[in-house]
Amino acid sequence: MGESEKIAKLGAGGISVDLPVMEGSVGPKVIDIRKLYGATDMFTYDPGFTSTASCESKITYIDGDEGVLLYRGYPIEELARHSDFEEVCYLLLYGELPNKTDREKFVRGITYHTMVHEQLREFFRGFRRDAHPMAIMCGVVGALSAFYHDSTDINDPHQRMVATHRLVAKMPTIAAMAYKYSTGQPFVYPRNDLSYAENFLHMMFAVPAEHYKIDPIMSRAMDRIFTLHADHEQNASTSTVRLAGSSGANPFACIAAGIACLWGPAHGGANEAVLLMLQEIGSKDRVAEYVKKAKNKDDNFRLMGFGHRVYKNYDPRAKVMQETCHEVLAALGKQDDPLLELAVELERIALEDDYFVEKKLYPNVDFYSGIILRAMGFPTSMFTVLFAVARTVGWVAQWNEMIEDPMQKIGRPRQLYTGAVRRSYVAMDKRN
Repeated sequence: MGESEKIAKLGAGGISVDLPVMEGSVGPKVIDIRKLYGATDMFTYDPGFTSTASCESKITYIDGDEGVLLYRGYPIEELARHSDFEEVCYLLLYGELPNKTDREKFVRGITYHTMVHEQLREFFRGFRRDAHPMAIMCGVVGALSAFYHDSTDINDPHQRMVATHRLVAKMPTIAAMAYKYSTGQPFVYPRNDLSYAENFLHMMFAVPAEHYKIDPIMSRAMDRIFTLHADHEQNASTSTVRLAGSSGANPFACIAAGIACLWGPAHGGANEAVLLMLQEIGSKDRVAEYVKKAKNKDDNFRLMGFGHRVYKNYDPRAKVMQETCHEVLAALGKQDDPLLELAVELERIALEDDYFVEKKLYPNVDFYSGIILRAMGFPTSMFTVLFAVARTVGWVAQWNEMIEDPMQKIGRPRQLYTGAVRRSYVAMDKRN
């Protein structure tokens, strides 16, 4: 890149300022505006920060136009098909795929952190039985700092490592406990002889009265769902974790903040919305009717699970999820599930219809994941919880990267103020 390409010139209000242009390893160039305010007395205006890089990161890369998602340079499709979640966790946290020795050490470290403090059992009793599992997750994860205060010093690399392992390891246990509490069933303790996904399914669905057999197809599907949701660049919840962490907050509080953000229906609740939409449509025969409604600007109906704020091409995660969906339903004897037939017909029409093709409204990862989870026996209230379990490793990887970044400052966005200008106080008896 030539010298002239390394500078962006901005002129406004009679002032001209040269701003450095930064270039990453891949992706669009970035204009460094850190000196803009000092030089011009002006801010930039970017609601939602969709045109603003808030940090430098080496973890995840997305090319929405091409439908690409890379974890540390590895395509998500390859990782989902050939790797497993524990290996992906190592990759996200440490930057490289582990060798056999590193993997065994890491898996052992996670496995032996899966139990939670026994007193946390009593903490759950403070919630109503009908409390939403995400409400419980926010409270319990935030409270972990009261139980594990030996890993809250963010300036100590060892304590950060311990907190990281604890969060990744204990999140499935806490999630399963939230579910069991809502059903009135006893908590099921983790087992060290099971993989991450197997252990979660066991804690979710086993009961003391009988042996629970783990279906390898179900555990593989669960593992893929975790892998596909492990990280997704600077999305709302990840940005929330980074923003909370920029103040020096302890890691458990930061992850609880991420869970709270994920709970929003525009973020983590999309797969539940897809399932509700399919149930509303009801049958394959009514797909054309609802596609027509979706095209009508005056109709409030919207097709959920199509399109993505970042991807303007086919979501690379959706292809793997579609394959997994068919595998799960076939294994459960539900390949004739009317919801799947409906979903496939809806996908076919959307991919062929000029309206959806022109707007690039391709199926996203949420389109199939809700059907898979429903078939596996998860209630819709647990869908976002599963998202939180998977995303925890991405959150802590991003949090660790932020802590170690010497350029990182406390988050402090500015604003375009449009309120009242300075005015004097008016006494009560003189007010209209």
